[in-house]
Amino acid sequence: MPEYDIGRYRGELCLVFRVDGKRRRYTLGTADASEAERLAPALYAQLTRPLGKTVQELWNAYRADKDGRAVLVTMKFTWKALEARFGKMSGEDITIEDCRAHTDSRRRDGIKDGTIHTELGHLRMVLLWAEKHKLIDRAPSIERPSKPAPKEAHLSRDEARDLINAATTPHMRLYIILGLGTGARTSALLQLTWDRCDFVRGMIDLRNPLVTTPHKGRAIVPMNRTVRAALQEARAGALSPYVIEWAGRPVVSIKTGIHSAARAAGLPMVTPHMLRHSAAVHMAEAGISMEEIAQFLGHSNVNVTRKVYARFSPNHLRTAASALEFDDLGSVNQKPTTSKAG
Repeated sequence: MPEYDIGRYRGELCLVFRVDGKRRRYTLGTADASEAERLAPALYAQLTRPLGKTVQELWNAYRADKDGRAVLVTMKFTWKALEARFGKMSGEDITIEDCRAHTDSRRRDGIKDGTIHTELGHLRMVLLWAEKHKLIDRAPSIERPSKPAPKEAHLSRDEARDLINAATTPHMRLYIILGLGTGARTSALLQLTWDRCDFVRGMIDLRNPLVTTPHKGRAIVPMNRTVRAALQEARAGALSPYVIEWAGRPVVSIKTGIHSAARAAGLPMVTPHMLRHSAAVHMAEAGISMEEIAQFLGHSNVNVTRKVYARFSPNHLRTAASALEFDDLGSVNQKPTTSKAG
């Protein structure tokens, strides 16, 4: 929503907003309400346009423009790593050497390339936004380490059963079953409420109606038999609106419980996200299409799903491999390759 109002000043309509707590009014040059509504956004953008060109000023301007976006949570941490080197620099003056110096410094501090890739990626994102909004003439090239390959770790079906059986508390057992049975993100499961579990239709709505800011996709998924049975058992003793609860309160973090269950099951490190990854792998191994897996996981782009999970499908590249069969090589060699002279 715009942070301004349209008021009236000396017979004309005007733009009204606050700067540093002080009320400001700027005439829109019209008394027509429709025309004022049309002119107001451009005038507001012009009057509130950031003037500075340092990385810190551009960073703050980006955060103000994208207020409420999920990425801003991560940007609070990446800025701590970027501020000392880049904060006072002009956004246009950053060089490849500056980027390499940042990478070398972070590596010496023991920071992994995946984290450095994200840090410099946020810097690149802000500078491209600044160029688009004409705050700087051009966004410089930002060199960053290659993005590490996605982690391959996932649970086999037997390991998944062992993890469920090793969970010693009802809420942990329910969480693990839901994670493996729905492929949902951790935040989606911890925010899930009973009113979004439709036992009549056998569906679970993982979308949180209270989250109005953009966030990673969530789906509406069906309950399989295992999930339905676990939910019905938990529903009978529920003490709060939340599906995953402890002593009548929603659970904030599940990491410690997952690690404890993994140790009890004799498994190596298991993370909450590994349950989602394992669910996708199990679907791919069963020959489920990438399009259906993408819908199940809430991916907006099936190519993301295909890139990570297609290789687990028993049909992946089989048609291509069959075209390279040479079982009939003998018969091929029996055919003449040259014609006899007349």
